[in-house]
Amino acid sequence: MLSNSNAQDGKNSIDNVFKDISCKKSESLYFQRFVESNDFSSHTIRAMKFDIRKFAKYFTEANKEPFDSVRITTMDLASFRRYLRESQRQAVSTVNRALVTMRRYLDWLVDEEVLKTNPAKAVKELNRQQLAPKGLERNQVRKLLREVELRTDIRSKAIFSMFLHTGCRVSDLVQTEIEDIIINDRSGSVIFRNGKGNKERQVPLTLACRRALQEYLQVRPPVQIQNLFIGERGALTDIGIRALCNKYSAICGFKIHPHLLRHSMAKQFLKDTNNDIVSLAQILGHQNIQTTARYSQRNQDDLAQITEQLNY
Repeated sequence: MLSNSNAQDGKNSIDNVFKDISCKKSESLYFQRFVESNDFSSHTIRAMKFDIRKFAKYFTEANKEPFDSVRITTMDLASFRRYLRESQRQAVSTVNRALVTMRRYLDWLVDEEVLKTNPAKAVKELNRQQLAPKGLERNQVRKLLREVELRTDIRSKAIFSMFLHTGCRVSDLVQTEIEDIIINDRSGSVIFRNGKGNKERQVPLTLACRRALQEYLQVRPPVQIQNLFIGERGALTDIGIRALCNKYSAICGFKIHPHLLRHSMAKQFLKDTNNDIVSLAQILGHQNIQTTARYSQRNQDDLAQITEQLNY
């Protein structure tokens, strides 16, 4: 089930999904029932709302008629795919996510007997070259940690250490509680209890991360809240973490965001462990090891550097 805050986020997304778009009143009700019948996170609800709204807007403009799920055709979805990729120049991953969202939503409408068949099933996703996600270079990580240390920013050091040494997601971080941190004399670990797909995992803490956390715990505000990281108004939120990343992006002169730090950890882990993908998958909480395998691919910068060595 969604938490109260997540449920409210989801409700807000549902309420305005078809705002300013001409459509039947039943469309908002369908989407609300779709969300309520699935255990989606607030992030997933926002993404689906964005994708479905994007398609509904395209549908009304392309067909010159109000949006009506019953009147969606395979042609509509195929031309929508082409519009996003060729006219809007959107990334392959962005286009494919929109197609997956529409296929999933229309599948639900078939199950509810609103539709007889799913027109999205015949529309294939775009192929893309599998490249490794881009992470920070070692010298950039070093600069980030030095700038944090120079400012005696103990909380930020602990936060960035968690990202860089456990590969956690921002949702993992903000939901971590004090009791989830286990630190012994020579070892330690953190339990992420509400990972993606509601999966729990326990990740070892390196010595550097344990020290950063111990230092933070000594100065952590004495509040009743159990969340590990505390902000000015209570538990630190996703927005607070991103604001912190933006602050140090400006200081360091390069972009920093939570998922980039997760990618950085994954890439460095494979370099230092001779491509131990199985262990990395367990640490990152990936159900499918193929998701982890992409970190062993070269990224675009790596490919560019390698091809520069060509000499005819």
